[in-house]
Amino acid sequence: MKSTSLELTVLCENSVAGPFGLIGEHGWAALVEVRGRKILFDTGQGLGIINNAMRLGKDLSSIDFLVLSHGHYDHASGIPQVASVAAPLTVICHPDVFVSRYWSKDGARRFIGMIHNRDHLESLGCRFKFYREFAEILPGIYVTGEVPRVTDFEPPDPHMEIKEQGDNGPKFSQDPLLDDLTMVVDTPKGLLVLLGCAHAGLINILTHIRKHLPDKKIHTVIGGTHLGFANREQLDKTLEKLDAFQVEHLGASHCTGLQNAARLYCELGDKFFHAAVGTKVTI
Repeated sequence: MKSTSLELTVLCENSVAGPFGLIGEHGWAALVEVRGRKILFDTGQGLGIINNAMRLGKDLSSIDFLVLSHGHYDHASGIPQVASVAAPLTVICHPDVFVSRYWSKDGARRFIGMIHNRDHLESLGCRFKFYREFAEILPGIYVTGEVPRVTDFEPPDPHMEIKEQGDNGPKFSQDPLLDDLTMVVDTPKGLLVLLGCAHAGLINILTHIRKHLPDKKIHTVIGGTHLGFANREQLDKTLEKLDAFQVEHLGASHCTGLQNAARLYCELGDKFFHAAVGTKVTI
């Protein structure tokens, strides 16, 4: 790989592109190699990341740091596995990743937050650096911090809640998911936008990035779009607004959903690709 190029390799995702021996899981993780740096973005559930990295010829022991998109189990549960080969491990994320999170539907709640607490992860060699604002973490590499919700068609997920301690015991409320964080890498061909789940809304995220990097075109957007939970109206409006950003390539995965991924392919044609385990992107 040339020193001026970027290579992204998908290490965790719901499906597998190949070669043989890779493991699919409900989750997301990708390794970015750029300008002599190696950055891991998310870890999946930990079921496949070590195996998949080995099968794909990627050495996680030499990563510079881990960027964590948000505090859900399917993005963060593999931190101990990564730390076992990469400690001491710097973890870049929002401070709300450790909030107690639940999925609530039909009267039942299921825990979906970080399954390992901060003390335990620090005992494994993790060191956390928290960001709330848009920041350049290395030359030409950024994290978005909190993304303002400015659209009227990307609502918060009503099934996602946080648990807090009230005066009369635990209380549950809508999870604002302020920790939803995206990584951006500047390349000679344009920006790589690396999503976790896009809980903040795909168009909100791209709007936030354009505000901070107004003169940069967007080459590739890749990761979970959360459009698997979108109705037809939201998807229509997303596609309409997406056109204005002139994204050259969209690699949807994870929480995009098969039905809406098919719609994206029909609308975007060759600009669209599915980012499964084993997918490689070079810019």
